[in-house]
Amino acid sequence: MKTGDAAWVMTSAALVLFMTPGLALFYGGMDRTKNVLNMLMMNFWCLLIVPVIWVIVGYSLAQGGSGKFIGNFDWVALKGIGISSDGGTQLITMVFLGMFAVITPALISGAVADRIKFSAWAIFVPVWLLLVFVPVFKWVYGGWLGQRGSLDFAGGTAIHVNAGIAALALVLVLGKRKGWPTEGHPPHNMPMVMLGTGILWFGWFGFNAGSALAANGTAIQAFLNTFLAAAAAGLTWALVERLRDGHFTNLGAASGIVAGLVAITPGAGFVSGMSPLFIGAIAGVVCCFAVGLKTKLGYDDALDVVGVHFVGGLVGSLLIGLFSSPDYFGTEVKAGLFEGGGLALLGEQALANGTTIIYSFAVTTVIALALKATIGLRVDEETEVGGLDLVEHAETAYHGTN
Repeated sequence: MKTGDAAWVMTSAALVLFMTPGLALFYGGMDRTKNVLNMLMMNFWCLLIVPVIWVIVGYSLAQGGSGKFIGNFDWVALKGIGISSDGGTQLITMVFLGMFAVITPALISGAVADRIKFSAWAIFVPVWLLLVFVPVFKWVYGGWLGQRGSLDFAGGTAIHVNAGIAALALVLVLGKRKGWPTEGHPPHNMPMVMLGTGILWFGWFGFNAGSALAANGTAIQAFLNTFLAAAAAGLTWALVERLRDGHFTNLGAASGIVAGLVAITPGAGFVSGMSPLFIGAIAGVVCCFAVGLKTKLGYDDALDVVGVHFVGGLVGSLLIGLFSSPDYFGTEVKAGLFEGGGLALLGEQALANGTTIIYSFAVTTVIALALKATIGLRVDEETEVGGLDLVEHAETAYHGTN
């Protein structure tokens, strides 16, 4: 790896790392006062446990070997990975991908806010990482789904669809919050939400443009696509709210921005021109309506993980089948329908996401049921009413308030 490329990938890795604290602020502001520290700690737990699991065995299973379904143990505990053979190219790639591994389970935390035991969450994260994230990551990047021809530039399928459908499975096993949906649960701190949104947008340039693994034209295009899709989605979400409800809301703008970032992630390095604006605009509208489904369908996704990450990731991934542009990015990238490629790529995108949805939902459900039957998954009613911060962490974010 050239020194300039290495510098960009290291910078991008740091940007992706910064996204997890940004996500913690985003979710924490949306949560209730009595549970904000619990939400922050659930995200920071991912920063603590996932890097350890990743370097010991996760990376080797996710990228080692030539198997179609799972890696091997050749690189366990970083065996054979260093700077002597390739100047550190594999080492920095491993670190960069590890940052993705950190934030993926953290995305799930927003769905289970206000009622999951922290001890259950502490076990769930490493188990889910190894049983769900690692195999799906292998399938998409180097495994059978990628070999078939599905595309996922920076993690629409492997990260957002994967985590989003897992969030739904965990929510269904966990159950609804006390008083939901008759009692309102508005964000307790919108400035915190907006700050978290800004950090996420900032970090997402590393998330997407860094996935080029070089400081090249593809990284530049992915950078621009990330900027445009987020703006378009935030705009369309805000406009839908204004037309439907009569107000432009900060929460709507923030949620739209994140939805656009999610939607452009799978195609960030495969589309160009006006395509990111179309992808972002579509995602903003679809996700805005999708978050309302939880009330109609009766699943308590506390902070709209399913509506934003699952739906946004799925929309963005499927739209690759329409907008993928091989003339710009090279012949190794299949053309989408609107670029003269027919429906072949759209079919591969549907297969990859459908497989991920079924596998992730099923295995996550088994993990959740196992935790529920052993140590328990949910806090007791008294803890839920009083707040998880005091009981689970012996701390409060705001003294003298509830």
